[in-house]
Amino acid sequence: MKQVLAIFLILTTIGSIKLNAQTKGKVKKTVKTEVVSALVLANGQKVYNQYCLSCHMADGGGVQNMNPPLIKTTYVLGDKTRLIKIALNGLAEEIEIDGEVYTNVMPSHGFLKDQEIADVLTFVRNSFGNKASAIKVSEVKAARAEKK
Repeated sequence: MKQVLAIFLILTTIGSIKLNAQTKGKVKKTVKTEVVSALVLANGQKVYNQYCLSCHMADGGGVQNMNPPLIKTTYVLGDKTRLIKIALNGLAEEIEIDGEVYTNVMPSHGFLKDQEIADVLTFVRNSFGNKASAIKVSEVKAARAEKK
């Protein structure tokens, strides 16, 4: 019985060492990704608080018939390029979003850096109950280049 227990302990230890060696790099990479995401969201929230909050509100609920909500709308969760272009170029026309009409003018935020636009839109797409992929700086650069 002692021999069986000893063999079990040896095999368990070897398996544990092998598993740790196989997952060590993956764990570090995952942690690094989470830290970057938290940083992007924190930076995006700073930009949101400075430039977006006054119209779209702290909860992303917007103002009825004036400023659209950012909560689970097709504009926020849908086509990234359309969303980026709205942030860069603003919007000066009446628009219907998910059955509601909004009339307030959104000014251009093209003065923001590509990283700031990517961060704030990633924040919006992952706040207020939203869950969507991040906006990449390269996507903002491409949308900005189309404008020219």
